Amino acid sequence: MSVAHDTKDAPWLLLTVTLPTKRASQRVEVWRKLQRYGAVPLGNSGYLLPTNPSNRERFEWLAQMIRKHAGDASVVSIQSIDNLSTPQLVARFAEARSREYEELIRDVQKLSSVARQKRGPGRISRLRERFREIVEIDFFGNPLQKRVEELLARADASPALTEKSAKTNPKDYMGKLWVTRPRPGIDRSASAWLIRRFIDKKARFTFAKEGDVPRDAVPFDMFQGGFGHRGEDCTFETLRKEFRVRDARVVAIGEMVHDADLNDGKFGRKEAFGVDEVLKGWARRGMPDKELLEHGVQMIEGLYHSVS
Repeated sequence: MSVAHDTKDAPWLLLTVTLPTKRASQRVEVWRKLQRYGAVPLGNSGYLLPTNPSNRERFEWLAQMIRKHAGDASVVSIQSIDNLSTPQLVARFAEARSREYEELIRDVQKLSSVARQKRGPGRISRLRERFREIVEIDFFGNPLQKRVEELLARADASPALTEKSAKTNPKDYMGKLWVTRPRPGIDRSASAWLIRRFIDKKARFTFAKEGDVPRDAVPFDMFQGGFGHRGEDCTFETLRKEFRVRDARVVAIGEMVHDADLNDGKFGRKEAFGVDEVLKGWARRGMPDKELLEHGVQMIEGLYHSVS
């Protein structure tokens, strides 16, 4: 591997590190700081960050510290790496942040499954602080960032989720207007399909921001009220359980939607990931919300008939 050292508008900073083998504690200290800075390893003794004033200051400060520990360190501005393209380098940062977000998602889901009065003091605050730390080093906008933000909002807004609510009477939800957030993805599209096919065949759907829910509308996959994420369940799973839909193919689709929506690998189902990516692509093209939802419903209907 070789690097081009043209410093004009160089997009990357490389920190090269060498520490004496006897400096074990210093190695751990350096490694922890590199983790906190969001650096990714490059080779055996190099670490990479995108160029910005904050990252340069951090690398230069760390290089000084390493030299004080009788080590050797250099901060180099680089234009490119001959055997790694820019997309490949960005993917390394995306993978590192994904691991951190996924760990945080699991922690938030565990907290959400605990009744509010039983939660330890400051647990949600600590999770929010960890989220802010990851966002600070999420240099390329990992899509899981929005997911964690939504889960934290739900954890703040949700009641004691382990307490059983009164049984839902399906007759109370016939011919209703169902409302969700704009730009529906896999969970909301699949939930709309489930509602129309098994819960309310005359269901109508609309979209609203939090706080603007129409009177008498039934919210789903919103942060406050209605049917949404509960504990480790996505909205689709919540609706299936609340309305006691026992169709085996619906259960299987619930596992697919869960894995695509939460990306936690709980069921090891990959079938709905493609549906989710198609919906995201249509959303980026500016497809209207209602059209986006209807397309998603049709894809889930096809998925339903493909399940054996």
